[in-house]
Amino acid sequence: MAQQLALLLPEKHGKYTVGSRPIPTPGPGDVLIEVHAAGLNGIDNYIRLVGAFIDTYPAVTGHEGAGVVKAVGKDVRDIAEGDRVLFECWFSADRGTYQQYSLADARGVTKIPDSLSFDDAVTLPVSFATAAVGLYAPKSKRGGAGLTPFWEEGGQGKYTSEPIVILGGSSCVGQLTIQLAKLSGFNPIISTCSTHNIDYVKQAGATHVIDYKETSYADLPAAIAKITPQPCQLVYDAISTGETQKTGWNILASNGSICVLLPPHVGKYGEEAEDGKRTVYVFGNVNDPEHQDSGFGGVVAKTLEKLLAEGTVRPTRVEVVLGGLHGIQTGLERLMTGKVSGAKLIVHPQ
Repeated sequence: MAQQLALLLPEKHGKYTVGSRPIPTPGPGDVLIEVHAAGLNGIDNYIRLVGAFIDTYPAVTGHEGAGVVKAVGKDVRDIAEGDRVLFECWFSADRGTYQQYSLADARGVTKIPDSLSFDDAVTLPVSFATAAVGLYAPKSKRGGAGLTPFWEEGGQGKYTSEPIVILGGSSCVGQLTIQLAKLSGFNPIISTCSTHNIDYVKQAGATHVIDYKETSYADLPAAIAKITPQPCQLVYDAISTGETQKTGWNILASNGSICVLLPPHVGKYGEEAEDGKRTVYVFGNVNDPEHQDSGFGGVVAKTLEKLLAEGTVRPTRVEVVLGGLHGIQTGLERLMTGKVSGAKLIVHPQ
């Protein structure tokens, strides 16, 4: 079988190393993608250190990619060889993006316009899906806040005059959440970031930006109350430390939802608190069986395709980590130690 280079995790709790493995063959419903850009995500540190999600080794991680379709499996209708695409992976070695060729479920693949570079495109798969799942997925154990999606009839602009607070607006997920909140009509859109990212967050669509270094998290509820007298029914915490989750919970009005990206420190995950507040632990992957079985995952992927064709959604800032697959470990260490601000780390596997 033809071989490729891949970043391998040889065993549970092991160390990443670059090696070779076979190029996989697409089965029914799958496409094979030549990966030109792969995004780095903190979940890959979690997988290595905790041993979660992966049962078979050697493993290949990596959760988002962009590249060119090289082959399609049986029953694939809307994706063709030569298409430029972005995609999310699922948890198997053949589907990780830290390798030169990856398989993807065609239902979750998004075609991209020629005007969009692979580097820019790869900033979007995980961030867009995480924002969309958190805001719009139906309320369930693995769902979201259950808002009417902007892509459905009556959804665009539906939440006019309702405030939303997005903690961490310069993060990749924060950037996409702001953009989707704008399409849903939220106003004001209040976000937090550091001083040097204020303009960046405003460009995404935030109407009010609070410097978290000048206004402490303890003082944030009072600062928001000065911006709007309206009760805040939705907080999206794109940082999700214990401190930010508690702050978001304090901002949240009765019967509201807070979306978090890390294990919940507040509320009762999966059920409402006594005052109706609800914690949404977001799992932003269009390939999640719950999202695929409901059809929600495929809708999210195709909605992103439409928005990119229209130029409605903007990618986030990019920083290319040098060394290709060999540079991934350094990039993941930077993510783990908080040494990345307002940019998406990516690599070039080829």
